[in-house]
Amino acid sequence: MTAKSRVRAVLCSVSVVCALLLLLDAVPAPAQQNPQGKILGAYFEEWSIYYANYGLANLESNGSAARISHLFYAFANVTSPTPEGSSCVIADAWADFETPYLTPVGGISDVWPLYGNFAEILKLKQLHPNLKTLISLGGASATNTAAFSAAASTEAGRQALVASCINMFIVGNVGSDWNGNITAPGLFDGFNIDWEFPIATDKENFTLLLQEFRNQLNALSATTGKTYLLTFVGPAGSQNYENIDLHKAAELSDFVTVEGYDYAGSWDTQTNHAASLFDDRQDPYFGQGLDIDSTVNAYLKAGVPPHKYILGVPLYGAGWAGVPSRYNGLYQNAVGPSPVPLANGTGLCPDLSGNTPGCDTLLTPGDATYATLSTLTANGYTRYFDPQRIAVWLYDPDSQIFYTYDDPFTAMLKMIYVDVKVPGGLGGAFVWAAKDDDANGTMVKTMALWLGRN
Repeated sequence: MTAKSRVRAVLCSVSVVCALLLLLDAVPAPAQQNPQGKILGAYFEEWSIYYANYGLANLESNGSAARISHLFYAFANVTSPTPEGSSCVIADAWADFETPYLTPVGGISDVWPLYGNFAEILKLKQLHPNLKTLISLGGASATNTAAFSAAASTEAGRQALVASCINMFIVGNVGSDWNGNITAPGLFDGFNIDWEFPIATDKENFTLLLQEFRNQLNALSATTGKTYLLTFVGPAGSQNYENIDLHKAAELSDFVTVEGYDYAGSWDTQTNHAASLFDDRQDPYFGQGLDIDSTVNAYLKAGVPPHKYILGVPLYGAGWAGVPSRYNGLYQNAVGPSPVPLANGTGLCPDLSGNTPGCDTLLTPGDATYATLSTLTANGYTRYFDPQRIAVWLYDPDSQIFYTYDDPFTAMLKMIYVDVKVPGGLGGAFVWAAKDDDANGTMVKTMALWLGRN
């Protein structure tokens, strides 16, 4: 009996889960299977090396690097137009290419003058030749959002921005420091455009910016003989993805990393699931598209090919405090965000400044990493599973704290969904973010197993 068959036998007492698993048998295999399995991407935040003390060496040593197909490095910034045009800029030179104090990937020594995360990326690529690396441009900051909007609004702005980004991150002229000019050819294989919050007037320019990236990357390919990737971040909320021509944008892209999270959070006054697979009539916000399946359906209906849809899975949870025990805290009013816990789950963080070790590495009320949340059932919390929505939560009636999150069980079910949503399945999945997994890389490894990447 295969692993999937064993899990199927255990889970078929749960109606929705059973339906998913039965579909796994019912859907015919695609004519051509990727021998390496589906895409599995991981976002690595450049700031991971600071309070979290998580480097790319951790990704290698815990076995995750061997299982992912794509590494997204977040972030590079975008400047607003100047007389010379818009450009890509380094967000943190110390983290990116200056610090000589990182644990080396695979024990491979640095080669002067390149240090930092960029040196470690090249070592990962040396150890895993099939790994594709992409620089993620932008992010959720208002500054980058405004810069994208301004740069994309004119042909000259688009041309200047794209040329700058290609020179910096594909050609490899990443910057300079006290050692002189720093180059890193072969560092990145393409771009992940994270223009988070386009507005209605940006819709056409979003497409035109992707077209400019594609045109210049194709021109570079003609001279180097290499193929370069172009992807973009797809928002989960309809108020944002309606401002993108998803069909045209997907045509220009190799795939789309679609956020599958933040459907609820501590900004809400009532607890809810932040990354549920399905909707449910018990949800006070039923019918408002605040679930993964609704987002997938919207993207596919808009013309995004299923094989280009890459489903996002959060490695962090959202939390609330002052939650009454009715329904074990689900769909209940809260008094505010949950306090920051200790990383081992035994208490609360006494200091959010980042000067005190041992706290959950997000250091943010209302959020906690999977690594921390995975310790809470040993510290007074009970785990609950919602079979209708395919979601789990944690609740402690004594502290009245509630967390919604993903664990290996829901990650497995989401990967089955990726397999069976349509014939041939969706394109794969990704995690935000690598540092938030536990020390063994349990979430990434679980997803890899069910995406055929083991």
